[in-house]
Amino acid sequence: MFRLFIAALLVCRFATAAMAADTYPLPPEATPKEGVPKGTVTKATWKSEVFPGTVRDYWVYVPAQYKADGPPACVMIFQDGEGYQNPKGQYRSTIVMDNLIHAGEMPITVGIFINPGNVPAVDPKQGGRSNRSFEYDTPSPQYATFLEKEMLPEVGKTLKLRTDAAGRALCGISSGGICAFTAAWERPDLFSKVISHVGSFTNIRGGDVYPGMIRKTERKPIRVFLQDGAGDLDNLHGHWPQANVSMASALKFMNYDYQFAFGDGGHNGRHGGAILPDSMRWLWRGTK
Repeated sequence: MFRLFIAALLVCRFATAAMAADTYPLPPEATPKEGVPKGTVTKATWKSEVFPGTVRDYWVYVPAQYKADGPPACVMIFQDGEGYQNPKGQYRSTIVMDNLIHAGEMPITVGIFINPGNVPAVDPKQGGRSNRSFEYDTPSPQYATFLEKEMLPEVGKTLKLRTDAAGRALCGISSGGICAFTAAWERPDLFSKVISHVGSFTNIRGGDVYPGMIRKTERKPIRVFLQDGAGDLDNLHGHWPQANVSMASALKFMNYDYQFAFGDGGHNGRHGGAILPDSMRWLWRGTK
């Protein structure tokens, strides 16, 4: 009986600790505030040539402060865009941007929220095939080319966007996080700012090479914010927390402008969502 009591007590303590971990409340900036003008969000669909045969949804957020006859706006591109722009999700990015832009804590910024591509099935009843891992996890310049040649020009048909790297940022979660880093790493002439939430810097498609590459490559003019947690994934592709620690160590070694927020969370957006306003302030600091 005594052993059973001790075992039950240990289970209860473990359960309590597990419940206490990964608890990150939404920040005040993720709630609409009275007197803060709301931007508009429009949805569209895109058929890509850079990723042949793929179709994807994307959303464009235009802040209320944007003026067609004003200067070009900064632009921030979010991978897995549907989740990031969801006003009831873990990030609520458009609400955060409304509040930060209104407060003058980040520049007037257009948000482009892009889903990964899907290859439609020949038989509509069969669904489609996701192209997400190929687009996001592959260390190559292809995704940056997709943004440069297709998405930015398309959005730029109706909105005035900055074309300099200092006015462009990327953000993503999991495989979208390594994708954001890859695009800036490959094309720092196009993108200078990155936020990666629980980034998949593991060997899904060779992304575990980055810490070594960072250490042996001349420092690039990019600013990087990494977020991960001790409860992140550990599987056949690698150990996510260790991979992100290695990334942060390499960035530190090469004197990059970087931040690393390491918590106790798992492979989700709770921690990243809780600190999104602060990470955005840090990312865009000094940008007019």
